[in-house]
Amino acid sequence: MFTGIVEARGRLLRRQKTPTGVRLWIEAPELAAELLPGASIAVSGVCLTVAGTALNCFWVDVIPETLRKTTLGRLRRGATVNLERALALTGRLDGHLVSGHVDCISRVRSVEHSSGEHHLWIALPAPFQQYAILHGSICVDGVSLTIARLRSDAFMVALIPTTLERTTLGELRPGSWVNLEFDLVAKYIERLLRPYLRLFFQKPQSP
Repeated sequence: MFTGIVEARGRLLRRQKTPTGVRLWIEAPELAAELLPGASIAVSGVCLTVAGTALNCFWVDVIPETLRKTTLGRLRRGATVNLERALALTGRLDGHLVSGHVDCISRVRSVEHSSGEHHLWIALPAPFQQYAILHGSICVDGVSLTIARLRSDAFMVALIPTTLERTTLGELRPGSWVNLEFDLVAKYIERLLRPYLRLFFQKPQSP
C-alpha cells in the first residue's frame, strides 16, 4: 500500500527484454541504499517488486500485462519516474490510500498556467467516470492529487510548486500519457453495493 506522496525521482538507465517481460534498471540515489530485494516500490504509480540493487540503482521485472496496461511499456532510456516505497504501518497517511494497481492510462488534454498556478486537464475514460468526484482524490503517475474541476470527459488538477519540484508532473505536455488509479474506497463501495442496486432497479415481475 502507498500514499501517493512521492519520495524521489528516478531515471531509467536500461531496459532489457527477458523471457517473462522486461527488466528496468532505475537510478535512484536517494532510495537505492534503503531498498531490499522483495520490497514493494511504486514506479510512477505502478506497484513493482525490487529484484535487486547495486550502488545507486535498483531493478524491477515487469510482465507483459503491466507493460500493456500502464505507461511503463512506453518508457525509454533517460525517462524520469516517480518513486515511493510501501507505507509502513507506523507511517503517516499524508496523501490517500493507493494500491499501485493502475486502473487505466489516459492522456493530458491541456496544460494551463494562470496567475502562478499550474493546471493539468486529463481525459476521463468513460468506464471510470463514476469514481471521479469534485474535490475527491485521484492518483496520477503515482502522485496523490485532488480533482479541482470535473467534466463528464475530463478532470483538472492544480499542481503546487512542491509537486512540480519533486515529481515528474511538471514535465507533462498535451498528449502525454499518464497512469491513473481511482479512489480505492469508492471502488470497494461500488463493488459491495452493485448486487443491491441491481435488485433495486430490477423491474417487478408480472403476476
